[in-house]
Amino acid sequence: MPPPRLAPLDVLAAITVAALWGGNMVAVKTAVSTLPPFLLTGLRFVIVAALLLPFFRPRRDQMPLIALLAVLLGLGHFGLLFVAVQGMDAAAAAVAVQLSIPFSALVAWVAYREPLGWRRASGLGLAFLGVALLAGEPHANGIGPLLVMAASTFCWALSNLVIKRIGPIDPLALNGGMALLAAPLLLTLSALVEDHQLAALAATGWAGWLGLGYIVIGASLIAYSLWYWLVRRHSLNRIVPYTLLGPVVGISGGVLLLGEPLTWYKLAGGALTIAGVAVVQVWTGPKRESV
Repeated sequence: MPPPRLAPLDVLAAITVAALWGGNMVAVKTAVSTLPPFLLTGLRFVIVAALLLPFFRPRRDQMPLIALLAVLLGLGHFGLLFVAVQGMDAAAAAVAVQLSIPFSALVAWVAYREPLGWRRASGLGLAFLGVALLAGEPHANGIGPLLVMAASTFCWALSNLVIKRIGPIDPLALNGGMALLAAPLLLTLSALVEDHQLAALAATGWAGWLGLGYIVIGASLIAYSLWYWLVRRHSLNRIVPYTLLGPVVGISGGVLLLGEPLTWYKLAGGALTIAGVAVVQVWTGPKRESV
């Protein structure tokens, strides 16, 4: 049985994850300004695997599910996330990535028969409406990047089911094993659909490499290790609400560090999305502790 409440250490871990993920949008946007997104994602996993596998290795019997995780999380979530961020502002991406929470609620509804109800369904609608509003952003590149982001966040929601099925495992071993299997997928995809990779590597300055460093250390090694630890200990419905901090960090970073405009589309879309996500998470219902 999961603990009945989050301990102070759990709360600190959840807030740290949310802050690191929010800042990750700025790091990704900086890095994809010169590096193709699939190449960048592949490099991320090569470095993560090289850093972790010499010290942390999953068991052989866990590898089939980790292989599935490499497809869903490595290729489906991260690969598509980097593609989406290339086509939108970091601030808008920080809002759009919150679709992971409505999708998590839908997945829990289907997989665990968790009650949804009209209030939470209304929250889902608000969240999707807020993200749709971002498509009208004057600096947006149409609805394409948002659709890619939606697919990315849906893959993230599915990946949490796989993490729970893997069972007890060191988070760093899980991170390293997934990175080992995801890296060749992403690099192969980069070779097939992207070009001028060597020129892109040569053109990347210190800001791009610093962005990659943040992606590897902050968003991968620290944030996802903490997230795996939390997912194993608690219901998704207890820990996912803390990710609401992410958009605040991402929007602030995009505006203050990257000079992105703060338009009413972002403010209204962000407000609707966060409000919808809050409804989904705060309206718990009578049986949600079973997840």
